[in-house]
Amino acid sequence: MQEGSFIWSHLEKQHRAVDKWVDWVCLIGLLLAAVLLFSINLGGLPLRDWDEGTVAHVAREIWSAPSGSMHWLYPTLGGKPYHNKPPLMHLLIAWTYSLGGVNEWTTRLPGAILTAFSVPLLYCIGREIFRQRWAAIYSALIYLTMLPVVRHGRLAMLDGAVVSFLMVMMLCVLRSRRDLRYCLGIGIGFGLICLTQGLLGGLLGAIAIVFLFWDTPRLLTSYYFWTAILIGSLPVACWYSAQLWHYGYTFAQVGLFNQSLNRIGAAVEGDAEPPWYYIIELLKWTWPWLIFLPQAARLIWENRNLSWAKFILVWSGVFLLIISLLGTKLPWYVFPIYPSLALALGAQLAETENSPLLSSYPRSWVTGFSILAVVASASSIYFSGGTTPKTDLQLIFAAVAVTMTLAAILAERGDGQFLKILFWGSYISLVLLMKSNYWVWELWQAYPVKPVAAMIAQVNPSVEQIYTSFPRHRPSLDFYSDRTIIPASVGELQYYWHYNGQPYFLLNASTLKELKLESIKKVGEAEGWMLITKDAGRL
Repeated sequence: MQEGSFIWSHLEKQHRAVDKWVDWVCLIGLLLAAVLLFSINLGGLPLRDWDEGTVAHVAREIWSAPSGSMHWLYPTLGGKPYHNKPPLMHLLIAWTYSLGGVNEWTTRLPGAILTAFSVPLLYCIGREIFRQRWAAIYSALIYLTMLPVVRHGRLAMLDGAVVSFLMVMMLCVLRSRRDLRYCLGIGIGFGLICLTQGLLGGLLGAIAIVFLFWDTPRLLTSYYFWTAILIGSLPVACWYSAQLWHYGYTFAQVGLFNQSLNRIGAAVEGDAEPPWYYIIELLKWTWPWLIFLPQAARLIWENRNLSWAKFILVWSGVFLLIISLLGTKLPWYVFPIYPSLALALGAQLAETENSPLLSSYPRSWVTGFSILAVVASASSIYFSGGTTPKTDLQLIFAAVAVTMTLAAILAERGDGQFLKILFWGSYISLVLLMKSNYWVWELWQAYPVKPVAAMIAQVNPSVEQIYTSFPRHRPSLDFYSDRTIIPASVGELQYYWHYNGQPYFLLNASTLKELKLESIKKVGEAEGWMLITKDAGRL
């Protein structure tokens, strides 16, 4: 071997070693930052209605089931079969219950940790598609500091886990183009998605198929690829087969049609929205990063023949089209688009930083930061007034205002340090929000659930079903009270009172006055809600 060739080989090995060391430092740093943000004050607020209350209730019944009862395979909700989703996430939460007891922290911990791992996973995806490390770092930091990512990732829901498994699948898709052994990771990631989200996980698999069809069609004809998909799908097929064998037509109607296929073409439980609903959601919640979107979109379109641009276009475009055409629309359905959006914005920031700067940054950036600074300042002043100032919100908006003001000043001067201010300020603002009592703001839309549930548990009514005048079902109340609380109209309440032997009603004062019931016995009261039943001594 020639001397020059030997020296070059030695230097190349050293460079690779340093490169790997830097990658590991970035991965560990991103993971630590994500774990802190996703775990701080995790159990400080009650569980939210709908997904959180339902998931926790199913997990608790799995955890409390007798040994050998097969509840892990055939989960129940309120003692009745639960056909909505496969129980992978519920099993993880039940496992944390066995370690730390039943509480809000253990309920939210599995989803929060899985979502935290999605941050370094996005960095790995960025390293696969971008030549520059900074594009991957910016992408991961943008994703980490997106409000909907942090908020929904911390909740006891399925979507954070689904996105983490989606990233595993997409990372393996990228690496399988040069090493077919990664096809097995594609199958495993796809299987985990379907074991969490059900058959609708197949819609996320379509993203990978469309990308490969456009970028690497030879992989779609590979025996290894389809064998890996088959291996990953096998546990999913086994679970669905077990449900069909055990429940028969009931599961086919409820689990397959109503909760999966029916959501594609019809609005389930009244969750109907126009096709542009998710575009509005993105416009509402992805600031300040949305300021960079016009330039990012142009950069991607100009490079649409390159693999990285194809990847982002397919992930964003195909997924947004799919969820926009779904009959059922919920805010958290858009969660899987945030990683691709972060990749697009990260590519633009890296491109901007590496281009020779002859003047200040685009005026739209300075204007956007300035508007956000004014809005945040006004909000901070607003929450500092009144008889009871909300100091937490005042501090949060003040942090946002300072961040946006400094970013606007530095961007106006053409100083690239505005990006560091933007990342640090956004991260600190989110930490302050997560430490406060406002990060689950849906809790303020109804009465506090824990005092009412504690009142019901304390009096320990002898029935499993309680009827309430509250107009909508609250799964969190079911979970905390360990009862099924059923909403009912005034007419239904009057019927149950007269024809049920010993009914229990959860009513507010106005409904109780309207009903004009006789022989009432008040069992308990909390937060303006009374638990009543018939007074047997006065009948």
